[in-house]
Amino acid sequence: MSARRVAVTGIGVVAPCGIGAEAFWEGLLGPAPAGSERPIPDFDPSPWFESRKEARRTDRFAQFAFAAAAMALEEAGDLKVDPTRAGVIIGTGVGGIATLEEQIVVNHEKGPDRVSPFLVPMMMGNAASAGVSMRYGFQGPCETTVTACAAGTHSIGNAARLVRDGRCDVMVAGGSEAGLTPTALAGFRNMTALSTSGRSRPFDRRRDGFVMAEAAGVLVLEELEHARARGATILGEIMGSANTADAHHITAPSPGGAGAVACMELALADAGVAAADIVHVNAHGTSTPRNDQAEAEALSKLFGTPGPLVTSTKGVTGHALGGAGAIEAAAVLLSMRHRTIPPTAGFEERDPEMPEIAIVTEPTSWEPGPSLSNSFGFGGHNGTLVIGPAPA
Repeated sequence: MSARRVAVTGIGVVAPCGIGAEAFWEGLLGPAPAGSERPIPDFDPSPWFESRKEARRTDRFAQFAFAAAAMALEEAGDLKVDPTRAGVIIGTGVGGIATLEEQIVVNHEKGPDRVSPFLVPMMMGNAASAGVSMRYGFQGPCETTVTACAAGTHSIGNAARLVRDGRCDVMVAGGSEAGLTPTALAGFRNMTALSTSGRSRPFDRRRDGFVMAEAAGVLVLEELEHARARGATILGEIMGSANTADAHHITAPSPGGAGAVACMELALADAGVAAADIVHVNAHGTSTPRNDQAEAEALSKLFGTPGPLVTSTKGVTGHALGGAGAIEAAAVLLSMRHRTIPPTAGFEERDPEMPEIAIVTEPTSWEPGPSLSNSFGFGGHNGTLVIGPAPA
């Protein structure tokens, strides 16, 4: 491993099961909500904006990111960082699609002169990263990763490299999504990606698709000695990561999970740990027949059976696309804080066609150790984070 290590010093979450890290954690231990979609109910952006006008001129996905970033930075405390050595990477899958849909209707019904002058700054995928960097004066790298459902994981992994390689001392990283719009839902439904039963049942024999959600997760990543020098509370460590492509199909995973295996192997090598060191995996676990089968096969090939404890938090949260990997990384860190792994809500019947991986079915006590967070996106994007507990 590099001499520079990457600590996590702040966690911010906006999710259907809870706003704020601890509310989110309590939600993960509760029952799966009813309904075929997972919106964030009654989200009020006003606490995170100076005025209602400013909030109205910000798309919902960016509002989530602003809120999650504020929570994470508040927990991190006084960073005392050179602003040129602090940056932001917040990924998304579909960016400001609600604004885009709304303004297309305006254009058709009222003409181009009535299209909002805020259309572009609201819909652009980099609006969240740009807005957070401007609010906090971070002048280092400011980027947006758009790799479908792997975007949040890729953002955290890429940000961690900027810290580990010495370019930055602090990075604010995560993912955000607010894609529950009529057209987006119709697109996913018509491609048969959504659950027809309205239930997310990761790895279950009766799984029939994902339940679409909205969410944002943001972490504050900080060079370990920088964090220690200012007396920060270390919440965990990003030990390593990897990104690969299946190069196989636009929506289906590569047969046997070959791409996922390669991604996890590279992440382990990047972290300097062996497969035998991994004690927990927060799976991508979307509840789609092909993805869960491929991921289970990949896990069994790499770790054997039953292997490390595996959970998919999507049974509660649903699938938040570009925000998913970020809230799942937060879930791993909170599992370490609470020394409990949340269950895979919705899982009831083992699939006889699936390798017998160690699916967590109830809140389970554990001794926190090196863990993986997996994300796999349309387009064949694979992402894996290796997350460790706070260094001694």
